[in-house]
Amino acid sequence: MCDNPQQTFFAMRLDRILLGLASGCALISTCACPQAPPASPPVPLVLVGGTIIDVTDWGHSARDIPDAIVVIREGRITDVGEPGQVAIPKGARLIDCTGKFLIPGLVDGFAGMNSQAQAQANLYMGVTTVVARADYERGFIDTSAHPSPHIYLIDSIGVTDNWSLLARRPDWISQLREGAHPVELSPEDTARQMTDTARLGTRVLLLTAHLTAANSQWIIARAHDMGLITYAAFVATPYRVGVEAGVDALVHMDHYILGVIPDELQGPLVDDPDGPSATTAYDYSERIPPTDIHVREYARFLAAHHAALMPTFSLYYAELPGHRNLWREPAASLLDRGRMFDPTDPATGEMVYPLPSWARHLPAMGQRWMEEDEQKKAGLTALRLWRINETIFSAYPHYLAASGADAMGTMPGISLHTELELLVRLGLTPREALAAATNNYALQFGWNELGLIAPGRRADILVVDADPAANIWNARRISSIILDGEPLDRDALLHLKK
Repeated sequence: MCDNPQQTFFAMRLDRILLGLASGCALISTCACPQAPPASPPVPLVLVGGTIIDVTDWGHSARDIPDAIVVIREGRITDVGEPGQVAIPKGARLIDCTGKFLIPGLVDGFAGMNSQAQAQANLYMGVTTVVARADYERGFIDTSAHPSPHIYLIDSIGVTDNWSLLARRPDWISQLREGAHPVELSPEDTARQMTDTARLGTRVLLLTAHLTAANSQWIIARAHDMGLITYAAFVATPYRVGVEAGVDALVHMDHYILGVIPDELQGPLVDDPDGPSATTAYDYSERIPPTDIHVREYARFLAAHHAALMPTFSLYYAELPGHRNLWREPAASLLDRGRMFDPTDPATGEMVYPLPSWARHLPAMGQRWMEEDEQKKAGLTALRLWRINETIFSAYPHYLAASGADAMGTMPGISLHTELELLVRLGLTPREALAAATNNYALQFGWNELGLIAPGRRADILVVDADPAANIWNARRISSIILDGEPLDRDALLHLKK
């Protein structure tokens, strides 16, 4: 107890003030500023009545789900099953898919995507994920496009490259500047490049022509430790070395056939990966008979190892028999021919082969003869490559679908469907071709967020009007597109906003 009466008075008064303040704060919190009511949960989207096409097990399974119910919440698939197995949530938005077929959104495993137009062309054709590469043929990647497929970034690794995702950063400009030819980076710079590009969100590292064997082996091992995927278009590195090191995918049918060349042609490629030695190696690999024992042995080698093949047949589509004029596709109306690398002639759908300047002095008939001769040569090269790939297919390696767009006559979105057609022409079943553009990416790379209509997967779904497992052409007959759990207005995708 305080002996001073004045001190006692002030202490009692202070207690009353503090008590009043506490009561006022409580009154304000309960009366003057009431809490907002809790937000209502998002309304689920439910697809009802369609048949889910099974693309598991590399397309070898056929356990389709008829009359299926697919429940989607917040961009993810939460429930899948037949009536009686899955309850339709109260108040859900329903899409009636009776008589239709459901497949996962398509994945283009190697392509550019440099504009809003290309983004919408992809979406219109059902491509909901693009594994995107920037280079002199495809331009820089437009990551600001909206709406857009999901973009998984590819970056080159271990060599100087003006188009690397890091090339315009001040701390990388000097190290990545190509000069006359790309050269290998030091191990220290390569390790730092891997770390820095991973921070940008890069999913895939591309091992290119100038990497030598020891560096390729080291990069592949380090990438896997970091959870990154490796693609390869080797030249200086022997294909057998890269495949045995565990590379995840081999890109381009005209590149991975270098695996058949003999040692005496492989050796000079270390010092000359893009000069006369490379020309000789490519010429040998393209002209080797498809029945040659070395081709068959190489095919069995590929099938026995981890690497999947990503042929990008579509880069030769316009030179193979039976091709169409892709400019007649609705999605082609979005594309600017002037911004495409080696586009086909819109009037004919044929590749254009520029003649030397002196040929302009020839009569029109002579010029036409030269053009036809160039087309004939290109067609023969494409057929030789195709027949070698038929032999490789006979050993049945794993395949991934990729278009290579937009270079050499390919078009975003459209050319992934020509790739599916060519995979079927090669010998895959339509279901196996669909798997190559969907769940094979989950199986090969561990990208388990995509590729299936199953609980936990991202809700990227195509509703098509006929069974694509019966005819791959039916994958084009899209009636609805669901991206991240939301329906897109497909017709509106054909019109760019000004």
